[in-house]
Amino acid sequence: AVVSTQSTGDGERILGLGDQGCQGMGIPVGKLALYTGCASINPKYCLPVTLDVGTNNEDLLADPMYIGLRQKRVKGAEYDDLIEEFITACKARYGSSVLMHFEDFGNQHAFRLLSKYKDTTCCFNDDIQGTASVALAGILGSLRITNNKISDHTFVFLGAGEANLGIAELICLKMEKEGMAKEEAHKKIFMMDSRGLIVKTRTDLSEHKIHFAKDMAGTKSLEEVVKMIKPTALIGASATPNTFTKPIIEEMTRNNERPIIFALSNPTSKSECTADEAYTWSNNKAVFASGSPFPRYDKNGAVFEPGQGNNAYIFPAVALGVMCCGSIRIPDDLFLTAAEALSELVSEKDLAVGRVYPRLSDIKEISVHVSVAVIKRCYELNLATVLPMPDDLETFVRNQLYSSDYESFIPTTYEYPK
Repeated sequence: AVVSTQSTGDGERILGLGDQGCQGMGIPVGKLALYTGCASINPKYCLPVTLDVGTNNEDLLADPMYIGLRQKRVKGAEYDDLIEEFITACKARYGSSVLMHFEDFGNQHAFRLLSKYKDTTCCFNDDIQGTASVALAGILGSLRITNNKISDHTFVFLGAGEANLGIAELICLKMEKEGMAKEEAHKKIFMMDSRGLIVKTRTDLSEHKIHFAKDMAGTKSLEEVVKMIKPTALIGASATPNTFTKPIIEEMTRNNERPIIFALSNPTSKSECTADEAYTWSNNKAVFASGSPFPRYDKNGAVFEPGQGNNAYIFPAVALGVMCCGSIRIPDDLFLTAAEALSELVSEKDLAVGRVYPRLSDIKEISVHVSVAVIKRCYELNLATVLPMPDDLETFVRNQLYSSDYESFIPTTYEYPK
């Protein structure tokens, strides 16, 4: 079966740049380039799309060179009708199994659209689910250093946007898989947004934040939360630099033999702390990962090569698996499976230098491994439409990989006999 994949967004929340309107087109183009570069998906099946609904960026509206609609962003029913018409048209043109990759929708739309369409459309949101999966993979890799289960950990999140809420939900799903009740899993998660700790007395919480609201006093101080909760893991996706301060990391180190510290904000200038700071302030005890790459750390007799939680580990491989088996849906369970498969590839050599991800240079082989796990889970969940299930899934995947290597067009020449 021929399946198309589309990367779609409306340019409202470009990472580190904010509202870029139709000039966010480079994101879906780049994402689909990674489909081919990382997972060898044939580019002829990939279509980048940006939905131009206007922009609230005043600089763009005043820019005579801006090529998009010169209007404020459409909202409400008109916006929803456009999304519905677009998705309906895609299914009519490419079939109901068309894979739709959502990216860079604003917070007010991202969760709502995913919730609305995930049970009727083969779709996922990379900002929410892809980020969650790669972060969870890093946490699972960290557990091989801390030598315990994920349900033994308590997490404090700085930032409560699409990324951290997605990570928190997937962590809970993993805890449930280990046998913990969902309500108990939620108790292991503490979240802070721009207005402070998420507690039940607040009246400004969205539906997705309410699950993690705690019956306790609120505070805006992360250091106070760390002292009060004594978490084993600190995860940042706040896009606010220098928020994992020396006192906070020192407190994490006092409370834990190997504190897990993930500074996931991109780009590097927005990272909650640097790798150097995390290692130095924790006396080389931190299990660190970041959203942006940091250089090798070599100080005081300790050598670390911090891992980068790059979504490219996950979304191309998930798409490859879904396309190969013709899955009709992409439930959260597939992203849990992908995280587990990715964490399996972290070697003892990686862990020895504190790296909780495999090397990105091996991404094509990583993608094959992850996609095989995803395909197997699709068959277990009765989502696959390519029947019967192939006996050798790895060979099945490799036979469908796109190669950019071509035979030479230079004709064969021969020496004229003397």
